Amino acid sequence: MKYEEQIDRLHLKMMQFNRGDANRIQHLTKVHRFAQLIARMENVDEHTQFLTECAALVHDIGIRPAEKKYGLSSGRLQEREGSVYARPILEDMNFNEADIDRICYLVGHHHTYTDIDGTDYQILVEADFLVNFYEDKLSQKDILYAFEKIFRTESGKKLCRIAYFPEWKEI
Repeated sequence: MKYEEQIDRLHLKMMQFNRGDANRIQHLTKVHRFAQLIARMENVDEHTQFLTECAALVHDIGIRPAEKKYGLSSGRLQEREGSVYARPILEDMNFNEADIDRICYLVGHHHTYTDIDGTDYQILVEADFLVNFYEDKLSQKDILYAFEKIFRTESGKKLCRIAYFPEWKEI
């Protein structure tokens, strides 16, 4: 099966997982699209593109289970619960074990901003920030702080400047 078909199937699965929760469906869709775009702009290889997009689709799968289990969904709790729920979905969809492990690792670390160990991880974090800046209505000061501390890809930086710092001219 082609990567694009598998990504589309996973997107539908995640919509079903979040059935009735338009905010979460919109969020995962936006994070996926930003991750897809950044990865393409960074010219990553096809497999890294695939892993990045899949991780973006499932990155917040731990929110609902964390809310049910703990009554809240902090980043750490999302990370803790996310892999538990992502793994069986990916297995059911016949993802290979190494890809499942990497996607679950990314889900289990997407709110951890130290020791980012790959382009797929960096892109996922940046895509999530680009969407969260808007959804959480962060101040320009907070966006700039995250931009300076977190963003590493030239493409993620460019998209952030376009969306949040239009006065910032390209160099």
